[in-house]
Amino acid sequence: MKPEEAKSTIEELTDKINYYNYMYYQQHKSEIPDYDFDKLLEDLLRLEQQFPQYRKEDSPTQRVGGHVSGEFPTAIHRFPMLSLANTYSKEEITEFDTRTKKQIQGQPEYICEQKYDGVALSITYENGILKKAVTRGDGLRGDDITHNAKTIRSLPLRIFADNLPEIFEVRGEVFLTLENFERINKEREDIGEPLLANPRNAASGTLKMQDSAIVAKRKLDCYIYSLLGENLPIQSHSEALELLKNWGFNVPDTWSKCHSIEEIMGYIEHWREKRFQLPVGTDGVVIKLNSFQQQNSLGYTAKSPRWAVAYKYKAESASSKLLSIEFQVGRTGAVTPVANLSPVSLAGTTVKRASLHNANEIKRLDLRLGDTVFVEKGGDIIPKVTGVDLTQRSLDFKPIEFISFCPECGTELIRREGEAVHYCPNDTLCPPQIKGRVEHFIQRKAMNIEGLGPETIVALYDKELVKDPADLYALTYDQLISLDRFGDKSAKNLLKGIEKSKEAPLRNVLFALGIRYVGITVADKLARHFENIDRLMSADFEELRSVPEIGEKIALSILDYFNTPEKQSFIDKLKEAGLNFSVDTSEQVKESNIFEGQSFVVSGVFQNFSRDNIKEKIENNGGRIISAVSSKADYLVAGDKMGPAKLDKATKLGVKIVSEEEFLEMLKK
Repeated sequence: MKPEEAKSTIEELTDKINYYNYMYYQQHKSEIPDYDFDKLLEDLLRLEQQFPQYRKEDSPTQRVGGHVSGEFPTAIHRFPMLSLANTYSKEEITEFDTRTKKQIQGQPEYICEQKYDGVALSITYENGILKKAVTRGDGLRGDDITHNAKTIRSLPLRIFADNLPEIFEVRGEVFLTLENFERINKEREDIGEPLLANPRNAASGTLKMQDSAIVAKRKLDCYIYSLLGENLPIQSHSEALELLKNWGFNVPDTWSKCHSIEEIMGYIEHWREKRFQLPVGTDGVVIKLNSFQQQNSLGYTAKSPRWAVAYKYKAESASSKLLSIEFQVGRTGAVTPVANLSPVSLAGTTVKRASLHNANEIKRLDLRLGDTVFVEKGGDIIPKVTGVDLTQRSLDFKPIEFISFCPECGTELIRREGEAVHYCPNDTLCPPQIKGRVEHFIQRKAMNIEGLGPETIVALYDKELVKDPADLYALTYDQLISLDRFGDKSAKNLLKGIEKSKEAPLRNVLFALGIRYVGITVADKLARHFENIDRLMSADFEELRSVPEIGEKIALSILDYFNTPEKQSFIDKLKEAGLNFSVDTSEQVKESNIFEGQSFVVSGVFQNFSRDNIKEKIENNGGRIISAVSSKADYLVAGDKMGPAKLDKATKLGVKIVSEEEFLEMLKK
């Protein structure tokens, strides 16, 4: 395709996809099948990679991330992002109302909104296009995280509306839905990563990630609650909320106008329990004067506006008796202590169990069997023990000691350096680890074997038919039909599903193996790079580190896995079963062979590519990526903020250093 034609096509695809995104996320209408939409997005992404100079600022491909930042630049807020004064007292809300009435003309009208438990963000639009997104920081300046904000699909990259102000700013709360938080923790548990503590901290940490592609996978969302700018066509906060909604922003419908202190109290009580039905955690109510004129007359203190206050719900706490401690073993061997409690009502549910996380937490709380403990819902989601009522403690209550041996198989537990969690290392014989490995192996992102649920896995294990996932491929019809609740049809369907799983691509098989820290994205990178299991198994540390997204921790975990005789035997069994352990290279389309036989090191931050995009571009044109500057390197592709040590070493070794612009010229040839 000629450059002029590519430019026109990129503009056309960008406008078309942005329109479909607007209709789907802002108007809740699907005007095109998912397959057709994905095809348009693939076409645009491919063209932008070929002609990065024509990528538009509001390109929808930025939704999937790809920008890697060395650090976030600081940006000054045009309008300071002040915090709200907090209160837990209804009397103080009454005082706020009384004080307000004395200082304004006319009767006050208030807007009550939910105080969502997320991360405040300021987003600036110019000529309807998202230009900048900045965190609160210290209120006067924050981090410019624009590339990460663009991955939030409910946040418009372009506003489709008439008579927009040339420049305006919106403010919102970025959050993870409770469902997404649980999904992420399940994925982390799958690959042996520590679980995230709560949705709010997870959202905050996600926004500060350096790789926006990883941010995109977290599926952050954002509620918009404020509009700022000059000469705006509105006179009140309620008008601002309506206008923002009309412009396509994600404005929650939980706000309400209140004309008296009684109506404010009614709103607070209405949402005290109902808030637990929302998809995101909330911890209070924000009460604001509706009129902008009245807001301006009250003004600000040094820290907060005088025209608003936040009422915080007290974290619901209850006391309960600690009956026992149960130690659970997960798929990765991680041992988690769980407190069994006398049933207690908390935040609309009956709580009988609460996580104690690890040995450090038990020690910190100084727990003893028989203690009366205080239980809260962390972020109003996960029950946790927060303290002990020492007035109820008896002298004969015995301190709780963390176990030294696995409660399932009796193996001595280990605790890796720098980690708080104890592990059972007996992953080949420990029952919950075996059953967990099978559950991981059959899941959709792995081998996708339908008709095989947790109950069936337990039954197969108890009958000694399945001792590791490879045994699934040796199952017979007669063995399955002998299981409880298994008939002719279910047995045949399961065997059919097991046979079909042999068609799964290498990346799915690698993920299914359950290598610690190897999620589906890392598995895909490994499959692309090594193309077959034998090359991967024989790779050394440096070769593993040369693969995009493979850090030291992941590389060491892979080496440890493939150097274990039991794992080698397991893979041999899977090979005999006929699983797919290679990539069909005939289906891979190379752009060219211009870099064949040449090795590249890529370092720094780039304008037109992410670091991974450049690496893929090199590989698609026949080149090879290596992780460190050495005599084996032919080129160092140098971006901004690259470390001086690499530059010095490349110069001394005679490695050719090329800029991003020079790299683009190399591609054109």
